Amino acid sequence: MSASWRRCPPARLHGLERWLAAVWLSFALLPASGFAAACHGRVTDAVSGQPISGAIVTAGSIVVRTDGSGAFQFPGSAGTLGVRADGYLRTGIPASDCASSEPEVKLTPFRPKALYLSFYAIGTRSLRHKALRLVHQTELNALVIDVKSDRGFVGFHSAVPLAKEDGAQKVITIPNLKARVKKLHQQGLYLIARIVTFKDNQLASARPDLAVKTDKGKLWRDTEGMAWTDPFESVVRNYNIDIAVEAAQAGFDEIQFDYVRFPDNQGVVFSQKDTEDARVNTIAGFLGEARKRLAPYNVFLSADIFGYVCWNRNDTGIGQKLDEVLKEVDYVSPMLYPSTFRFGIPGYRNPVADPYDIIRMTLDRALERTGVDPVRFRPWLQAFRDYAFDHREFSATQIRDQIRAAEHFGSDGWMLWNPRNIYTTAGLKLREPQQQAKGENPPPVQVSSASSTSKNSK
Repeated sequence: MSASWRRCPPARLHGLERWLAAVWLSFALLPASGFAAACHGRVTDAVSGQPISGAIVTAGSIVVRTDGSGAFQFPGSAGTLGVRADGYLRTGIPASDCASSEPEVKLTPFRPKALYLSFYAIGTRSLRHKALRLVHQTELNALVIDVKSDRGFVGFHSAVPLAKEDGAQKVITIPNLKARVKKLHQQGLYLIARIVTFKDNQLASARPDLAVKTDKGKLWRDTEGMAWTDPFESVVRNYNIDIAVEAAQAGFDEIQFDYVRFPDNQGVVFSQKDTEDARVNTIAGFLGEARKRLAPYNVFLSADIFGYVCWNRNDTGIGQKLDEVLKEVDYVSPMLYPSTFRFGIPGYRNPVADPYDIIRMTLDRALERTGVDPVRFRPWLQAFRDYAFDHREFSATQIRDQIRAAEHFGSDGWMLWNPRNIYTTAGLKLREPQQQAKGENPPPVQVSSASSTSKNSK
């Protein structure tokens, strides 16, 4: 007790206590426009009306999940509540809606069927328009867009100081990111921001102190001549999350971290001892940090992983362990290009000859190991010529076989990868002629208020 309180005579002290009690009561009785009252609600499937268990409800940095009956409860909130669940579109409701009642928040089931557009393609009118025409003609309803490229370029005007200091802003391909996102949303597209994470030639070259080194202390470069940043460095991790936050603020529905791993090369040197536990903890820790920082934006979070990670019990030497990654993200996106399974899988020595089996068996193995809902997976599929086996073109049959495998498995859609951004209708279902004539797209995406690589594989 302070000296001033000790000097108060008993009568004055009792009066002060009564005054403090009155003040406390007045705050407790304030309406939602002041201190928000407790918030209750329920989340259901907009089609079936069934409750959605485990749906995520956010208010600022506060995150809760719905129970088995789809119900959620906040101790109090103001502004907008973000609501999302795996396999659905995200949405938001005013917190005031559940201050005096218990609203039912209906989520629309959705499966992204996406094309990848590189750092340059999104800024090239001809390539961008070709992709959008394909969306109008086919079942496609989503785009994966490079926000931070394979070389480390950030294609929009970023306020992150390091993006300016390391030369990542040399080329701007999206002058107004928020406007571009809004326009694509108006066309009914689900938008995924791809952020190439630890492979970052720009930052590693500008800041060798943050880079992966050779055993002689020099800057290490991969087979493409690209330098990598050190995942152990907190500056590197924060830099990528800062860019992800800007993408979320611009309105992207999902943040996808690619190259969220250590380089698959022996003899490289990092700022800390390179052990499997250290690698796994660092990659999972990075994704956990990103999840917390992105919570206020009600945005989905995903991570790309090697296809062999679904089979391997260890971290594949790169820090990617399936169970640990799944704990931190909404969706895991294994890169299931048959061409990348150079060592085959049990019973299949030539994976490009059996695309359906390769995709389905790999996803089944991942499910068997984790026991999660199949909707937690959304695979990358091959839409480019084979480079590892017989150099066959992946035409309509091969592309459709991969899509069928993903859909029969029950995944949260799929994504087509072509590093040159050359896509056709091959393997894709066409829309009805009347839909094409009207320019009809998938239903509008619900949103909350709140460089092409030189190799074929990632």
